[in-house]
Amino acid sequence: MSPANQTEKLNSGDLLSEQIPSQDSEEIRQTLHAVADRIVSGSSPSPVLAVGYRAGDLVEELRSRGVEAFAFPSGCVDRSESDSLRSSNRAEGPLPDGLPEQFGLVVAIDLPSRSKETVALMTELCGRSSRILFVSLSGQEAVCAGLLASKGFYRMSEETGEMALFAKTGDAAGAIERYEEVLRTLQARGAELESAKQKCQKLTAQYAKLQNDYLTVKREYQRATGSLSWKITKPFRAVKHLFKRLCDKNRFFRLFYKGLASLRNNGFRATLMRVKLSRLNKNDFKSYMKQHAVSSEELNRQKSVKFNQDITFSILVPLYNTPEAYLHEMIQSVLDQTYSKWELCLADGSDAEHSEVERICLEYAGRDSRVRYKRLEQNYGISGNTNACMKMAQGEFISLFDHDDILHPSALFETMMAITEQGADFVYTDEMVFEGQPDNVTLIHFKPDFSIDTLRGHNYICHFSSFSAELARKVGYFSENHNGSQDYDMVLRLCEQAKRIVHIPQVLYFWRSHPGSVASDVSVKPYCMVSAKKALADHLERVGLRGTVTDSTIPSTYKINYEIEGEPLVSILIPNKDYTADLDKCIRSIQDKSTYSRFELIIIENNSELPETFAYYDSIQKEFSNVKVVQWKGPFNFAAINNFGFSFATGEYILMLNNDVEVLTPNWLEEMLMFAQREDVGAVGAKLYYPDDTIQHAGIIVGIGNTAGHAHKGFPRTDGGYIHRLTIAQDLSAVTGACLMTRRSVWEQLGGMDEDFVVAFNDVDFCLRIRQAGYLVVFTPYAELYHYESKSRGYDDTPEKKQRLDREATRLRSRWKDIYENGDPYYNPNLTLDREDFTLR
Repeated sequence: MSPANQTEKLNSGDLLSEQIPSQDSEEIRQTLHAVADRIVSGSSPSPVLAVGYRAGDLVEELRSRGVEAFAFPSGCVDRSESDSLRSSNRAEGPLPDGLPEQFGLVVAIDLPSRSKETVALMTELCGRSSRILFVSLSGQEAVCAGLLASKGFYRMSEETGEMALFAKTGDAAGAIERYEEVLRTLQARGAELESAKQKCQKLTAQYAKLQNDYLTVKREYQRATGSLSWKITKPFRAVKHLFKRLCDKNRFFRLFYKGLASLRNNGFRATLMRVKLSRLNKNDFKSYMKQHAVSSEELNRQKSVKFNQDITFSILVPLYNTPEAYLHEMIQSVLDQTYSKWELCLADGSDAEHSEVERICLEYAGRDSRVRYKRLEQNYGISGNTNACMKMAQGEFISLFDHDDILHPSALFETMMAITEQGADFVYTDEMVFEGQPDNVTLIHFKPDFSIDTLRGHNYICHFSSFSAELARKVGYFSENHNGSQDYDMVLRLCEQAKRIVHIPQVLYFWRSHPGSVASDVSVKPYCMVSAKKALADHLERVGLRGTVTDSTIPSTYKINYEIEGEPLVSILIPNKDYTADLDKCIRSIQDKSTYSRFELIIIENNSELPETFAYYDSIQKEFSNVKVVQWKGPFNFAAINNFGFSFATGEYILMLNNDVEVLTPNWLEEMLMFAQREDVGAVGAKLYYPDDTIQHAGIIVGIGNTAGHAHKGFPRTDGGYIHRLTIAQDLSAVTGACLMTRRSVWEQLGGMDEDFVVAFNDVDFCLRIRQAGYLVVFTPYAELYHYESKSRGYDDTPEKKQRLDREATRLRSRWKDIYENGDPYYNPNLTLDREDFTLR
């Protein structure tokens, strides 16, 4: 059939879709232009056959790009054709003679899918090309998917609206599988979108509420500040601010002001306890430093020790307007080191008014070649100046040192011992804070061994830290995006990459406290806390954890709200014998206060004697559909009872809970679940109070009382604890079974609790086995409950009970002999084992 006859037939046919747009639409021209670009940018198939409406226009676009192309009908290639011819082109098979037998690509433009002629044409086209691109100019997709599938063609692209590419494949099952996979992905994304939409709505509501609260507070503030009383009291406020400034400058005024603040926030009893502990600690600190002063004989011995490794320490000290006295003391403390292979890298960014810094450094450098000095063109900030030091370093290990502090003469020697004997590539020590002279000790920070969650709560590692040059090359320079907390950021990056982190439990660094220093008051540099939160957020991203970083209750401490995945079921196991009033208080506090609703309560009845107890069980199960009572018929065995209760649990997470607790924080389950979901965590414990608002449990220290004791027991509820440990989440050796969450998989891996520990220490043993399996045990202070302790079981106050307690304590010490001999890694060996108050031995 000739092209003219073909065109005439098409003109007389009725194949034109009612949706075909106007022939001169600029939008159509742009669409065809984009289609041509899409074809050329792909595999540039040749030759190309365009069929259907405006096929000639597309061919022109292709030919202008150097692509061999043909149109069917062919008449629309010639732009000299009449407008009526170009506007009414229809495609109807068979294809005319003279065209290539095979095409690299067929482009079908607005073919009516219901036409018999189209079906016939498509059948022929399927035999002439292995790829067919459908183009819609009408805004509707018109493809013969069924016909194409019967010919072995399946959709290969996710183009939407205007284009859809089909290709011939012999693997129909595979194509269907790919399609179904795409469909599943889209469904999942739809679910995610719906979830995100709900969260967005919730956040929008929260924002609206906060905005309303803000406006309310703003109105109240404006009303208060505009009142007569506010104006009258202006002189008194001025006096108060003046007094506070005096307090900041004078140590005694500062302590007095802090005391007043403590009285206001914590009350008289807690403040008195803090004052007593502070006095006791300061006296103990001074005594400790005197007792642990290194003799001249020991210093000489250290100087004579030969190590099996040749390591030079590059000590980095960025300088900026350093006071002369501090500078002399700092450099001299390095010269006094008993380990002699070191270099002191001094990068000086001081201004012109402090030229004495350069003069003093050059004097020392002239006397000792190990002292290396570099004058910087300008002050690049703490990070930039430290990086300048790092570029000067030539040693195998890097040590960080502040320009106004002092090193213990054995600092490098003990660090070298840790490197050679324990294979450490990152080492940190204990440190003390002093005012004026080093013998005026105000605080000693006795640190735990490496604890990632403690580190995420605050930079407890701090001084004195050393790391291998190889490790430094992996993590890079100090980040200028974290100025003020650049050391925190660096420590986090080092710990992510280090192979062996070693803590030396000796005070080898003396941190000077003076006005303007962070050691004196972190609030003097508030930007440090902003940088610290950014460092933590960056750390979470690097290690693949999702969460947000917020301030904790004490400045320079932080809280991470880890993202909870999904809404897993939590099975709460509560052993009970009588005492239904306490059980009811426990259950109702969970049901009424908990913001997390996906939980079940399994009450494990064991040997109750009162009829009203069983009547209560019936009523509570009728009242709450998520309460189930199961009956343990054996003798009391806390471990066995919980193992029995676990057999009825259906949740992915298991929470052991005493019947004599009462929930305080509504989001207590979320606070525990966010840690329990982490793959590296095996157990999570909560913060428990006695009814008088003193600490009952804030984690367990193994070794206290020759068995195990509760950290900070008896401290006021509002107390921050030793070095803020009551305000941050942290890793510990154990937590109490009175409120302990774990994953079902961990419970099953360990085989549950050891039933040889009938009453006591079964929770400690359980946690130690969790740690032995490679998991962390985390204490969070943000899940808070009252604990009325042992009401159901009673106390170990009879000879028989005391004997049983002794047997179980002996079993615990025997099983975990290494821990008792070497000490709890999360508790410093310099601290007492006689009490739970973190005082010195």
